[in-house]
Amino acid sequence: MKLIVMIPAYNEEATIASVIKKIPRELKNISEVKILVTDDGSTDKTISVSKKAGADHIVAAHRNQGLGKNFKKGLEACLKLKADIIVNIDADGQFNPLDITKLIKPILSGKADMVTASRFSNSKYAKSVPFMKRIGNWGFSKLVSFVTGERFSDTQCGYRAYTREAALRLNLFGRFTYTQEVFIDLVSKGMTIKAVPLPVKYFAKRKSAISGKLIAYGFKSLGIIANASRDTRPMDFFGRPGFTILALGVLGGLVSFFYWITHLMTSPIETLFQVSVFFMVFGLLLIIFGLLADMMKRIKLTQEEILYRLKKKEYS
Repeated sequence: MKLIVMIPAYNEEATIASVIKKIPRELKNISEVKILVTDDGSTDKTISVSKKAGADHIVAAHRNQGLGKNFKKGLEACLKLKADIIVNIDADGQFNPLDITKLIKPILSGKADMVTASRFSNSKYAKSVPFMKRIGNWGFSKLVSFVTGERFSDTQCGYRAYTREAALRLNLFGRFTYTQEVFIDLVSKGMTIKAVPLPVKYFAKRKSAISGKLIAYGFKSLGIIANASRDTRPMDFFGRPGFTILALGVLGGLVSFFYWITHLMTSPIETLFQVSVFFMVFGLLLIIFGLLADMMKRIKLTQEEILYRLKKKEYS
């Protein structure tokens, strides 16, 4: 089996060489290990440093396009290079490349289509994680778990392994990041995701060149999760709120009606009645949107199956 270690990078000249040099070139049950650096328009010496450190392949963008776009281009390059397993690792040195053996173990045993490192399933590995990042990860992991109907402890970690099948099935749209969208997309396609507890090393003085400010990261990621949820589970996205709002409207309408029957007057419940009518109409509209989106989802699934077969043929 051929394994390609993919390293997304943006202005990482200070750390990427160390990461590349630590990547093991010989692994059990793996016939070949190659290193691919996907540079997202770096303005420093990231590319030249990567080549000198031993990177086998470089995919370079002319300008900064965002982590999501960069990751997608890297996956396509790995598929063209006939990768059977793709490991994605950050270029900042926070994760230990020697842990690749542990990361790919569930894939080699046939138990997973994707494996993610988890910094939080083992409390001793989360001690060095900054408090705000810990809170943010908890919130996003709970949200992604709710959307997918499964339980995940770390949906922001970039240290992951994918089978060739999972990479072919992935269809991502987010430019800013890909981390949460991958979970939603693969779960919706019946792919199995496992987590492996692994340690992380944080550097107090270093800011992420890709994620940027935490607040901006949070809002942009929420938008990506909302879009992915709308596309993969439209009846949950539109239908559940719609039925809830409709039920509240019907309840308010019944209260208004019984008050009118018993008191033979509409005062002081005119406002309640008007709000109830609005809720009923709005709830029905959301349900209709959900039904229409569900129809579009069926078209999307057919298109994705065609895209999967085309990609499989192109990269075979």
